[in-house]
Amino acid sequence: MKVAVIGAGIIGITTAYELALDGHEVTVFERRGAAAEETSFANAGLVAPGYVTPWAAPGMPGKVISHLFSHHAPVKLGLPLSGRDLAWIWKWFRACKLETYLANRARMQRLAFYSRERLHHLTAELELEYDGSPGYMVLLRSEKDARLVQPGLAVLRDAGVVFKEIGPDEVRKIEPALSTDTDFLGAIHLPHDEVANCRQFALLLKNEAQRIGVIFEFNRAVAQMERAQAASILIAGETNPRSFDRVVMCAGLASAELLRPLGLKIPMAAVYGYSISAPIREPLNAPRSALMDERYKVAISRLGNRVRVAGSAEIGGTLDNKRASSIQTLYKVLHDWFPGAAQLSNTGASVQEWKGARPMLPDGPPVIGDSGIPGLWLNLGHGSSGWALSCGSARVLADLMAGKNADIDMEGLGVSRLG
Repeated sequence: MKVAVIGAGIIGITTAYELALDGHEVTVFERRGAAAEETSFANAGLVAPGYVTPWAAPGMPGKVISHLFSHHAPVKLGLPLSGRDLAWIWKWFRACKLETYLANRARMQRLAFYSRERLHHLTAELELEYDGSPGYMVLLRSEKDARLVQPGLAVLRDAGVVFKEIGPDEVRKIEPALSTDTDFLGAIHLPHDEVANCRQFALLLKNEAQRIGVIFEFNRAVAQMERAQAASILIAGETNPRSFDRVVMCAGLASAELLRPLGLKIPMAAVYGYSISAPIREPLNAPRSALMDERYKVAISRLGNRVRVAGSAEIGGTLDNKRASSIQTLYKVLHDWFPGAAQLSNTGASVQEWKGARPMLPDGPPVIGDSGIPGLWLNLGHGSSGWALSCGSARVLADLMAGKNADIDMEGLGVSRLG
């Protein structure tokens, strides 16, 4: 079939590759001038399936409210809050019920574990080399942090994830560069999880996709789609629509705007995240792999010769407005744990400060599969777990489009979940 993929982030690129692998003639349209320029650009890079859970969880509304006036809060509200933001918050609040959370957690985790398998298969099969490190630790500063993490450990046990609760001495054997000036209780060590550079993988897989025939058209924004002919798309600046047998929507936040005129109301909102990336100053003072500060919900990752620090969840506001306190929290956490790790010049010239918009659905899981409109398929709404879910999402979409059963149970991952 002749297939158009809208969006060249990690979701669009993996989707295009899997469809081309199945023999389809694939063209990718991307509004930016290069691949993986938005949400996929500088995310934390964690591939930790056991920690892929819905943000809509019991007790979360209370936690969000308690954090509102904290300078280093992991969750913040940005201004202005639009009507759509408020509608999304209401849907998110309703999805925080225990029964809903448990169902959505199971959906996300079976996709996450499958996706990690597919990531490893593609990496080995295609001999891809990108920055990454094995292992992941969740650092616990206090007894309170240890208590709060216990429900998460129950989730890991239920999922069969290998982990170990360890004390400071064992933590320092795994990460010897940890600062001796920061006291902490211990950590949760997950040896089979990892960190990997999402954008590097995306660019490498894009090259492999081109090798097997995928055409990428950059600086091509989709201007219009019509319900009567959803497989025909009009590119901005062009006069005539382009016709395909299938169109797959992978355009992140832009997806909701493109789908609304077709009668598909996707309740998607931007939940902004931040990161800083800097060259390693002294390898002996840098982390060996990936760590998460449980209190501040900030990840510190070793990506080749760089350190990346990522965190924050900000609802509302705009992409261009970087909140100073969120950036300051990243520097604080890096200094607490690895004060000599990175080259942080006074001018900031060597440091990349980034803010990205995660396209999140209120209840957590993405939507993958047939939209119900002839010719239109969806692979969107992965939120902060896009990297961890991308390879699996692409493979199951390709299988479904081919009329095959997916390798995992797809219950609750289709558009019908949204009502």
